[in-house]
Amino acid sequence: MLRGLSGVQILVWNLIIIAIWHITVFIACVKLPVSYFDESKPRFRARDWERGGRWYKDTLRINLWKDKIPQYAAKDGFSKEHLDDLSIDYLNQFIMETCRGEWMHLSGALCSIVLLLINPIGFALLFAFLNLLGNLPFAAIQRYNRFRLQLVRKRRLRSQKSSSVGVSSASACV
Repeated sequence: MLRGLSGVQILVWNLIIIAIWHITVFIACVKLPVSYFDESKPRFRARDWERGGRWYKDTLRINLWKDKIPQYAAKDGFSKEHLDDLSIDYLNQFIMETCRGEWMHLSGALCSIVLLLINPIGFALLFAFLNLLGNLPFAAIQRYNRFRLQLVRKRRLRSQKSSSVGVSSASACV
């Protein structure tokens, strides 16, 4: 499709296509219902090879670079600033947001297929690579963080159950 154009024209068209794709994905991400980003859906569940997030830590060494790349937080969107609030509701919201972020970045990465199809091979590989580089690390961070948050939530739930069992046992003795 873009074969036969000058390098500058190919660059401009690719930037336009990438921008339109990502804006569309972002709008869809904001407009889709929260239920779409349910952590129990197959696309968000852990895979065996991820080993509960250890694959990201051991193989990708995600802890070394995840805090060095930029984050997006909408003006009135969900804030990760309150991680000291470990209420179950907050953790559930945070986990849902990791599903939303993962979906958005993986959907953005799909643009690479279009870029591979419409460009001459050299440009196709370059733009597809850059698009993947701009999306896949962020999707990996979302998955890694979700596993960690699910573990924190599990511990909090266990802690709440044991403290409520202690309270009910104590009140039964009175």
